[in-house]
Amino acid sequence: MSNWALNNCCNHDQVVFLTTTAVCAILILALWRTILLMPFKLVTVFLHEASHAVACKLTCGHVEGIQVHADEGGTTQTRGGIYWVILPAGYLGSSFWGMVLMLASTNLLTARIAAGCLGVTLLVVLFVAKNWTLRVLCIGFIICLAVVWVLQEMTKVRILRYIIMFIGIMNSLFSVYDIYDDLISRREHSSDAEKFAEECPCLCNGVGWGVVWGFISLLFLSSAVYLGLVILSTN
Repeated sequence: MSNWALNNCCNHDQVVFLTTTAVCAILILALWRTILLMPFKLVTVFLHEASHAVACKLTCGHVEGIQVHADEGGTTQTRGGIYWVILPAGYLGSSFWGMVLMLASTNLLTARIAAGCLGVTLLVVLFVAKNWTLRVLCIGFIICLAVVWVLQEMTKVRILRYIIMFIGIMNSLFSVYDIYDDLISRREHSSDAEKFAEECPCLCNGVGWGVVWGFISLLFLSSAVYLGLVILSTN
């Protein structure tokens, strides 16, 4: 039975989860402006754009193309679908996938499934990518995941769960930062939030929607930590 109240926290697995989360977050923030995080940032941009595409397909639209640019930008060309569902799906979808990956890292089997799904997704996108930055990103991460998987299965290097967790935390933090940078501090007039405000002008402007989305992204991150501890409480 799951320990939702987290009584008698924390056991060894929970301590490792909390410590790894904190170390990954500190490492990401310390290396934020270095080239070392560039591949992980681009994966986050890819998941942002992929979330737009998923929302478009779920609302019966057509995805005409996805691009990820070396400057950490990206675009998703869609036709049809429900626009006010597609627009917030990028930022919130990235946060959601970050939570999913963090939870998947709590167990080796789910980490394997997450790595496999991510690898298959990148392989599919490789054949429909519209620019070379996204193609190289797909190839590079497929190779990276394959190497990590082989090391996990064939050697004593057990890092698959930590790689999945790192990607998850990177998605969560990047989403929050991106919302603040694009929608609140600089207020990009071509941003998803500004376009969303045009679709739903009765509630608040682009900055207001940025604050709302930022709060939801932080909620995803905190939920990932809490649910991770609940899952590990049963071990």
